[in-house]
Amino acid sequence: MRAIGLDVGTSAVKALALDEAGTVLARHEVGYPLAMPHPGWAEQDPEDWWRAAEAALAAVADGDEIAGIGLSGQMHGLVALDAGGRVIRPAILWNDQRTQAECDEITGLVGARRLVELTGNRALTGFTAPKLLWLRRHEPAAYARIAHVMLPKDYVRLRLTGERATDVADASGTLLLDVARRAWSAEVLDALDLDAGWLPRLLESPDVSGATAAGVPVAAGAGDQAAGALGVGVVRPGPLSVVLGTSGVVLTALDAFAADPEGRVHAFCHASPGAWQAMGVMLSAAGALGWLQRTIAPGMPFPGLVAEAHRWDPGTGGLTFLPYLAGERTPHADPLARGAFAGLSMHHDRGALVRAVLEGVACGLRDCYDLVAALGGEAAQAGRASGGGARSALWLRIVASLLEVPIERLAVEEGAAFGAALLGGVAGGLWRDAGEAVAATVRVRDVIEPEPAWIEPYREVLARYRGLYPAAARPGAAA
Repeated sequence: MRAIGLDVGTSAVKALALDEAGTVLARHEVGYPLAMPHPGWAEQDPEDWWRAAEAALAAVADGDEIAGIGLSGQMHGLVALDAGGRVIRPAILWNDQRTQAECDEITGLVGARRLVELTGNRALTGFTAPKLLWLRRHEPAAYARIAHVMLPKDYVRLRLTGERATDVADASGTLLLDVARRAWSAEVLDALDLDAGWLPRLLESPDVSGATAAGVPVAAGAGDQAAGALGVGVVRPGPLSVVLGTSGVVLTALDAFAADPEGRVHAFCHASPGAWQAMGVMLSAAGALGWLQRTIAPGMPFPGLVAEAHRWDPGTGGLTFLPYLAGERTPHADPLARGAFAGLSMHHDRGALVRAVLEGVACGLRDCYDLVAALGGEAAQAGRASGGGARSALWLRIVASLLEVPIERLAVEEGAAFGAALLGGVAGGLWRDAGEAVAATVRVRDVIEPEPAWIEPYREVLARYRGLYPAAARPGAAA
């Protein structure tokens, strides 16, 4: 008996099969292209997701009895369907940047403070609602054909089960959900003149949303960050999810809805029913290290590159890196902020640049942590690390020392697909609820404690890092 998770990512669908103890029985990925037809645009063909999901699911099913399937995927994307369920145009993705004018329009129509009160978020270009307004303005013929609006993983659900549904965690990223009430917001829909009939029914993440042709139950699922948090055991307040992926994320679970009044962090529904989450996001984390590797050491393996950073003490001799290579989201919400090295001198070498990048990213995570901890009302017990950057013990020592909390690594590091599989197992009866699923499957492998001798130096680094933001901000943003 196995539970299967399907994660519909930006570059591939990943399928993962687990047993009741959380042992990974099989994994498979199937990739697909990303289209960027104009600068700042990002689109995909939803049929590519479905073809990849079919192939990945078949590869991990292995003839064994499947208890349930859970879905996860990239958030915020707009999939527009006509009355016959046909895709009207390529999906507009989370990383598409064409909608700044529509974000400004939404803020004007709803009001900045009211928008955060209702949706838990400010209007950002990645979200779904501004994509609909862009379509109405720029592609009116396509807009006129809309009968249904879906998120990426929910299109896979439609093809898998014939059902139009979504979960409250993923729906939180549309800017159309009343996040506190876990229901579509009539007030926002009315203000934007959008048809509530286009939206799918809402479910909690472990709920059964339908079944495959073979009768296998399919859980509602969750967006990738909520599923990933579940996959590292963040079900209730206590441990943090700390993601060192291309972007960086610090996420905490909340027992009640709470939003930062300035919208500097995201407030979403959690994948665990009755819980919410606060999430700080920095746009360049491991992506910043990847940029440095491509720029100064192309082809050099990451472990060798990071090893050079060991020669430098905390603070890197006054060298500071600002990781705003693609703008920033938390805490500044400044798409035009730009990265920088400050304090370079003749004695700095390649290892110093690497160490400064590791420390600069950790400072960005601390910015996220301080805001989500304030919403949670207490400091975290520990951080649960995931993402490619979590393979570096040095980087985790730096993060632990800057956050001043222990960082735990897990026995299985499979991210959102693992969380999706847990939701599928709950839907199929392997576990009673998300908490029992986590208790049965998520195990800590080791703990990286903060380095006592690094605490004070890193407090100085953090102060220097924060003081430098105005120099990197777009004009007027840092005032």
